[in-house]
Amino acid sequence: MIKKVVVLMVLMVAGVLASSAASHLYRGNSTYSSDILYTWDGTHVYRGNSTYSSDILYTWDGRYVYNGNNTYSSNVLYTWDGKYIYQGRSTYSSNVILTWDGEYVYEGRTTYSSETMLTIKNRHIYQGRSTYSSNILCTYSGIIPVPILLVMLGSAL
Repeated sequence: MIKKVVVLMVLMVAGVLASSAASHLYRGNSTYSSDILYTWDGTHVYRGNSTYSSDILYTWDGRYVYNGNNTYSSNVLYTWDGKYIYQGRSTYSSNVILTWDGEYVYEGRTTYSSETMLTIKNRHIYQGRSTYSSNILCTYSGIIPVPILLVMLGSAL
């Protein structure tokens, strides 16, 4: 129970800090403005280097990722509980699509190293269980919650 409270507090602090300045997801091992794929303002994901409401792709309330600029329950794409990302609004174990252990992202409800999809470390998202520069898929600035990073990355690929 304490672990869940700590995770929730970290996510809330991250949301507050992230809302004070825009963060970005960049293509590859770059932080050039021309390589910005998405912008995060603490609540919304925008296309490119924009914060215009017409460019909002996703909205996040700390638990649910919504399609577009609304928080209607019918627009929930993913649910986050601090460890698992579920498809839709469900938290049934059969709906787990990704597992996060603090550094690695696994496919489904597992933490087997053979199921590692991504490594998130040092402001980079790496393909597989690697931190080689040749495996960098994206670089990010600021504080971006894990579920948002993964939604951005999924949209970029």
